Amino acid sequence: MKIIKKNQLTILVLALMLVTAGYLNYNSNQSVTTESKIASIGDATLVSSNSIVSNNNIQDNVSSNTTNNIVSNSNLANNTIENTENSAEETNSDVKDTDYYTSSKIERDTMYSEMLESYQKILDSSTTSSAQKEEAQKEITTINNTKNSIMISENLIKTKGFEDCLIYVNDDSISIVVKKETLNKEDTAQIQSIIAREMNAKLENIHIMTK
Repeated sequence: MKIIKKNQLTILVLALMLVTAGYLNYNSNQSVTTESKIASIGDATLVSSNSIVSNNNIQDNVSSNTTNNIVSNSNLANNTIENTENSAEETNSDVKDTDYYTSSKIERDTMYSEMLESYQKILDSSTTSSAQKEEAQKEITTINNTKNSIMISENLIKTKGFEDCLIYVNDDSISIVVKKETLNKEDTAQIQSIIAREMNAKLENIHIMTK
């Protein structure tokens, strides 16, 4: 009986040892599996976090590029507007100058036309004396000669490189307005030479201005 009990006790101890070993092995496997899962989850979180950071960087870059483009386009628009305004101002200035010379010449020629018409009426009048008609004819000749001299002089001055000019005659005094910012001595001498020759004027009676 004692031998049987000792054998049974030995078997029981071995069984308990096997059970204990199996339990420990199971817990160890569970721990490895859990750690593997945790590591896996950690990796997934890290990848997701990196992805989020990357996406945020992309969004920041897109936003930055968009902002830069907007600023660049805004600056371009401002520069375009400014250049357009400057160009418009220059164009308006040129137009005003051109209008000045054109309108002044029209007014001058209209004045001469009205004077010629008045003297022609004197010639055509049956009540006008011979002396009056003779005087009227002299004035008509003088006006036509003056108009012709002005036209020739203005054209000759423009051939010297001046964009435009305007000539007024008041008895012996002759005024010339030249379209140029400044005149040097050579410019002045050229204009004086033309006026003196074509209009039979003295140098002291020639007055040159710029506009």
